[in-house]
Amino acid sequence: MDKKYTIKDIAQMAGVSKGTVDRVLHNRGKVSPAALEKINEVLNVIDYEPNLIARNLKNTKIYKICVLLPDPEIDSYWLPCVNGIKDAVKEFKPYSVNISIHYFNPESKKSFVNTNETVLGLEPDAVLIAPVFHKETIEAVKTYAELDIIVNTFNNQVESNSVKCFVGQDLYKSGRVAASLMNLVLSKGQIAIVHIDESLKNAVHMQEKEKGFRSYFEEKNLNSFTLTTLKLKHPNVESKFLNFLEENPDLTGIFITTSKAYQIANTLSTVKDKKKIALIGYDLIEKNVSYLNQGLLHFLIHQNQKRQAYLGVSTLAEHFLYSKEIPETILLPIDIINVENADFYIY
Repeated sequence: MDKKYTIKDIAQMAGVSKGTVDRVLHNRGKVSPAALEKINEVLNVIDYEPNLIARNLKNTKIYKICVLLPDPEIDSYWLPCVNGIKDAVKEFKPYSVNISIHYFNPESKKSFVNTNETVLGLEPDAVLIAPVFHKETIEAVKTYAELDIIVNTFNNQVESNSVKCFVGQDLYKSGRVAASLMNLVLSKGQIAIVHIDESLKNAVHMQEKEKGFRSYFEEKNLNSFTLTTLKLKHPNVESKFLNFLEENPDLTGIFITTSKAYQIANTLSTVKDKKKIALIGYDLIEKNVSYLNQGLLHFLIHQNQKRQAYLGVSTLAEHFLYSKEIPETILLPIDIINVENADFYIY
């Protein structure tokens, strides 16, 4: 943690009185040119940032915010979140806020539980959780609440009165957006709603997207389409999907509810003499963008996980620093990405 300088510290370093430093920081009263030059030299050395240090000098408490994040080296979907959190760290660096990231294996419930235990030992004032495991998250949130630790969640939503704020998208509506896009591309046929590794992720996350997707076709009375749900699990995604293709020769569209659309696109690219199938998935990870540029993916729905992570942290920091009320829900726009506009969204 960087040293937090008081007015007394700056005065001693500059060789002037505390009153003189106070007048410079708050831009009030006259100060001699020589004293002003000395103080400015000190402020440059300690990386002074206007409009921030004055508040920081008044605050003696250091607030701890811990972020529990799936390891991006295991699942690249979470990599933009790291950048979002780093943006928050940079923004609140001059304040008395300590923001730290604690990674867990998104394929291991035990890893998630152990990471929560580690964070509890740090006695944070607040935590931001990506609730990959629903049941384990509910239990962790309950423990934090008993210790008066504020909890925000992002990306996946969990039903708990102890969660202060959820940051993410309306999953149901994002499913409807995907359905409307599919309806623009196709006039009829069979559409597969594909869940990949549902047991390892928050099943509610995928199911809400499917509900929204199906509701669109039902409400529009689009009887020329048939919808089928397909659940695939690592490491048999490719083989089971190929079997599904053989059993469903009339398949015309696929909606993938996770960031792993690239796995389906890659498998389709290996199938010879196969008609083009409309593909819609989620998230601007590198592999997905590659298949988007190749024309194998029609659309990606951008969940802006970087912004989600940033807002999850910044609302906590602003609550501690300025007593700002933490909103119950922050919903981000549902951005539709195709090959023409993808470059504008790449971080």
